[in-house]
Amino acid sequence: MAETPKFGSIVHVEIQSNDPPTTTRFFREVFGWKIREMPEMDYTLWNAASGPGGGFMKPQEGMSPGTLNHIFSKEIESDARKIQAAGGAILMPKTEIPKVGWFAVFREPGGAVLGLFQAGPRPRPVPKKAKARKKGKGRRK
Repeated sequence: MAETPKFGSIVHVEIQSNDPPTTTRFFREVFGWKIREMPEMDYTLWNAASGPGGGFMKPQEGMSPGTLNHIFSKEIESDARKIQAAGGAILMPKTEIPKVGWFAVFREPGGAVLGLFQAGPRPRPVPKKAKARKKGKGRRK
């Protein structure tokens, strides 16, 4: 996500498969999706030609193979309260994705299951002057 998405946008599509390696190979061969393995998370990221990207993984406990769309949230806790007040249910509370942000899973009143995604804080760029001082540090004549 190069720019901040708008609240309520679909930002990530998870394809949960009983055989993620086979599913990954299928989408790479058929549609030319770009693939990036994340073995430390047992997860595979994919990017299609346009639209949101997503990931491949095994279904979460109690879920069947399928697709889980994640909606951009500025604050998951606040959106979770709104979801519950409107008749939805939180199936998985706010959970950290290390170095990325947080997600939660909910069911809307009609039965569809979706996710929320909240981005983590972005690292601030080091000012150019600080970079120059850092490079020169320790080089005394």
